[in-house]
Amino acid sequence: VHLIPVNPIREDGLNPKSRKRIMPDLLTEPPAIDPVYEAHVYCNIPTVAERSMEGHAPHYFKLVSVQVLIRHGDRYPLYAIPKTKRPDIDCMLLPGRKPSHPQLEAFIKHMARGSAAQLDGSLSSLPRYPSHSVCEMGELTQTGVVQHLRNGQLLRDVYINKHKLLQSDWTAKQLYLETTGKSRTLQSALALLYAFLPDFDWKKINMRHQWSTIFCSGSCDCPMRNHYLEEEQRRQYSSRVKNNDLEKIYVDMAKIVGIPTRQLRASNPIDSLLCYFCHNVSFPCTKMGCIGMEHFKVIKRHQLEDERERQEKKLYFLYALLATHPLLNQTVNRLQRIAEGKKEEIFVLYSAHDVTLSPVLSALGITEARFPRFAARLVFELWQDGKKPKEHFIRILYNGADVTFQTSFCKDYYKRSSKPMCPLGKFVSFVKRDMFLIFNSTSYYDACHRRPL
Repeated sequence: VHLIPVNPIREDGLNPKSRKRIMPDLLTEPPAIDPVYEAHVYCNIPTVAERSMEGHAPHYFKLVSVQVLIRHGDRYPLYAIPKTKRPDIDCMLLPGRKPSHPQLEAFIKHMARGSAAQLDGSLSSLPRYPSHSVCEMGELTQTGVVQHLRNGQLLRDVYINKHKLLQSDWTAKQLYLETTGKSRTLQSALALLYAFLPDFDWKKINMRHQWSTIFCSGSCDCPMRNHYLEEEQRRQYSSRVKNNDLEKIYVDMAKIVGIPTRQLRASNPIDSLLCYFCHNVSFPCTKMGCIGMEHFKVIKRHQLEDERERQEKKLYFLYALLATHPLLNQTVNRLQRIAEGKKEEIFVLYSAHDVTLSPVLSALGITEARFPRFAARLVFELWQDGKKPKEHFIRILYNGADVTFQTSFCKDYYKRSSKPMCPLGKFVSFVKRDMFLIFNSTSYYDACHRRPL
């Protein structure tokens, strides 16, 4: 007889069966950083089935819309460490190789037949799934495809099977799909959709191309956003230069590969080293020695410390507010239309990058969140109160954890309310008005063009 509950505890420490929200205790010392554990979380290797809090609500609430923002799945590095052999990873999809997924074989066949898809502009020239025996720079790997097939399956179990968000005769108008112009984001979106939709029909897939990684669409002119980003980049640079442990590691690694330290730093070695780490491939060696776990730990620890510092400093937050307003404004406008009874665009998917998700989390005030792992997902759920049908509420979930009451606009509501979600009006006020208060402005345009005092 098990006297102790045997529910697995997830990586964020929450018991999946517990509906109680665990609010962070802001007075505790920040926990010591474990770079190896954090790197494993970042890799997000598909092993155990993930439990999530998506779709949880009192029985009299009706789910009316879901908007999902994802980061692409695991990819080959964007940078190479000079004078080393690139990590040996195969980007062909082979259902018999781990990690795999029950739908991987059918997904490959389906993607090969995708001529009826309506893919915006340059998207139609991108491959629909990875297919190189030696991965190209930035290419999605089999792990990346499987991560999003799993995301799609998890969301389908909740939103389609349980809440019937889309019926089997769903139409193209019920979806809004948008991706950046990289093969890894398009392929991640297609993998998620393939496992999510009641029936994946190419004729109903209308994928829009977003040229901006912050999804600012027609509202990208914002000088002050660029100003805060430049200031933040200066802060990052000075933080790197001041870190003696990091400098020693860079000098040592530069000697191993036989290049100037400055050149090694510019090649962003952590991006490449994470790929070796996530795929369990030995770090590179030369005649002068090998890059090892100690090098990796110091660089990763600095990256994590810098993320923590970035959250504490206002520069990144100010950048994040201006960078994400166009996307959040589009989200709020759509939720308002659906709350008024419109039946279009009830499922939305934005397929994006870490540089898309990270500022959104910061702007919403979710400072406890980890940096976006591979295949991270941020979900906005819109619910209608069955007892008062005019009232609508939102829940926000990050990688399956409910973060609604970590947001700056709903922190206080939590203390006064018995409802496990946030009134839509609070989110609307935040996006339409409160985001600009810190800039002493009343509109996005004004905040973008007003010099700080």
